[in-house]
Amino acid sequence: MSKRDYYETLGVSKNASDAEVKKAYRRAAQKHHPDRNPDSAEAEEKFKEAKEAYEILSDAQKRAAYDQFGHAGVDPGMGGGPGGGGANFSDIFGDVFGDIFGGGRGGGGGQRVYRGADLRYNLELSLEDAVRGTTVKIRVPTYTSCKTCDGSGAKKGTKPSTCTTCGGHGQVRMQQGFFSVQQTCPRCNGTGSVIGDPCDDCHGQGRIKEQKTLSVKVPAGVDNGDRIRLANEGEAGENGGPPGDLYVQIQVKEHAIFKRDDANLYCEVPISFVTAALGGELDVPTLDGRVVLKVPPESQTGKLFRMRGKGVKPVRGGAVGDLLCRVIVETPVKLSGKQKDLLRQLDDSLQGNGKHSPQHHSWLDGVKKFFTE
Repeated sequence: MSKRDYYETLGVSKNASDAEVKKAYRRAAQKHHPDRNPDSAEAEEKFKEAKEAYEILSDAQKRAAYDQFGHAGVDPGMGGGPGGGGANFSDIFGDVFGDIFGGGRGGGGGQRVYRGADLRYNLELSLEDAVRGTTVKIRVPTYTSCKTCDGSGAKKGTKPSTCTTCGGHGQVRMQQGFFSVQQTCPRCNGTGSVIGDPCDDCHGQGRIKEQKTLSVKVPAGVDNGDRIRLANEGEAGENGGPPGDLYVQIQVKEHAIFKRDDANLYCEVPISFVTAALGGELDVPTLDGRVVLKVPPESQTGKLFRMRGKGVKPVRGGAVGDLLCRVIVETPVKLSGKQKDLLRQLDDSLQGNGKHSPQHHSWLDGVKKFFTE
């Protein structure tokens, strides 16, 4: 009996794409599968025909030969046709629905390779080190590849053996009725191999935990929350996989004098009320040394003085920030009797003349206006 045309069997055109061929095969497999038609010899025959057609049309080389020469151009021994010793329905249906359940075809034997985990290290810096940049040595607990077994997990002179349960695929297929589900092999945990004689140092893990000393170059201008990435300095990968990365998180400690806001620095400078009234010069600290701050006469508490270029140069580029000094007029304490008398005499001389206390005078006017309205 002559064979049906493979395209006709699946119900697709000759220029159908691979996706269309697979979709048609899936539809035919669902319709004619023996589990759905247990007593139908015709359904089983159509199922085998669909399987044979799909095996030819899903292979680019076989499909090209079939398109050129027809059935004569296809080796029947490779096709596994209806007379080829019967169909393995479990394998066939697994091919169709393997992608639904995450299996994929064939399982791809051999050990699975896993990238190592990324690590984070919190690095505390002083404001001076954060602004100027520095080099710091840190010790990081991490997993590294075992040198005794070269990461294989097996004792020196031996090798891991192929798992007999999954045949080295790392996954096993479970079939129940109509569905075929692929899951991780319970014996080898998905590695595809079993270590019969584990390494004495890593106990079969292929990795050992140790303290690693690293040198971290901190660029100038870093701030809280900035991260420095050290490639391949994380945990070692499993089964020869690449290592992860180490991320150094910057935390800048509070400074006794300065507070930082992006590229600018702020500080408070206490001054006496005599300096505030008459003016004067003060030595103000900066991260580069001392500078002289000229305080003009009649300065009030909270007045800001900007010292350009005395701030921070941002790590990502840009102009250097400024140092902003806020003057705080300090009230004298622990006065002697004579000092108190002098202050009272000064206060008496200032009373009745609003020009000496402009803020106080304007505040009193505001209070009077509030109560008279």
